[in-house]
Amino acid sequence: MSRPGGVVRGEEAGRPLRRIARTGYKGGVGLLGTDIDRAVALASEAGTVAFAAAVAAVAQPGDLIALGGELGSGKTSFARAFIRALGSEDEVPSQTFTLVQTYETATGMVWHFDLYRLERPEEVYELGFEEALIDGIALVEWPDRLGALLPRRRLAIDFAPGVAPTERRVRLKGDSSWGARLRGRLDG
Repeated sequence: MSRPGGVVRGEEAGRPLRRIARTGYKGGVGLLGTDIDRAVALASEAGTVAFAAAVAAVAQPGDLIALGGELGSGKTSFARAFIRALGSEDEVPSQTFTLVQTYETATGMVWHFDLYRLERPEEVYELGFEEALIDGIALVEWPDRLGALLPRRRLAIDFAPGVAPTERRVRLKGDSSWGARLRGRLDG
């Protein structure tokens, strides 16, 4: 529901949350314990860019960020903004036919996987998945295609359309390492 000034309200653990102003990203209340499990609304493309920059600012080699959601829900927009926030000047195309693209950044190599066309989970190893998890940051669209191969240590970001045409709703879930790193970055 929109409020004056473009603030969107949601619920987490039964409490109302302040969210995104029409001009960008704005987080909500404190974290639940040290893990992160949070709903966020992004009112515009600028909000997605700011949100991706907040996550990119704390990402480090060895991280896996699992981007879930239906076609057109904002996964690739987030990935593009994330990669740009880390300083890559490379074009970040939609992953329509490419299963993996790599981008050199100041933080390290970012591996952008789009597993929509993956036929069997084991095929991911042919794409350099293990190397990405050791030396790089892995952004994985369609992570459900990995089945049991999806690592438990990850930040899951699930995207869904919002009420307004430009709004996106996201749900973040991660372990304590993500909870600690994102703590002040998502509070607003």
